[in-house]
Amino acid sequence: MSEEKPKIIIDEDWKSQVEAEKAAAKAGETSPESGAEASDTAAADVDPQMPPASFAMLIQSLVAEAMIALGQLPHPATGEITPRRNQAKYLIDTIEMLREKTLGNVAAEESAGVEQLLHQLRMAFVAMPAGESSPKPESK
Repeated sequence: MSEEKPKIIIDEDWKSQVEAEKAAAKAGETSPESGAEASDTAAADVDPQMPPASFAMLIQSLVAEAMIALGQLPHPATGEITPRRNQAKYLIDTIEMLREKTLGNVAAEESAGVEQLLHQLRMAFVAMPAGESSPKPESK
């Protein structure tokens, strides 16, 4: 059984986790504390530790959603690739709005990264076949 471990972003977190894993390996699985650690790990799988809130993480989450809507990635819950043109456009427009609203308030690297991501998303959007969209309601 393979357990997915949360991605560690900060070096200090990585170091402390490695130290804890080394200590657990030395102590072995037979100690009474290991049962408590196992239940803590199970609880972490249900409600995983989250990275610090940041502009980059917000943009990354919106880009991931846009890639799913563009049909570039499978949906994480269903595993299906279901292009949704309207949703992809909405998410791209949302990222553009955030870019405009934060102009001058984010680092130059972050701003350049958002520009590059927007360009890539827009290129994927225009390459998306026009027939791949949600049905539009009929207007009378």
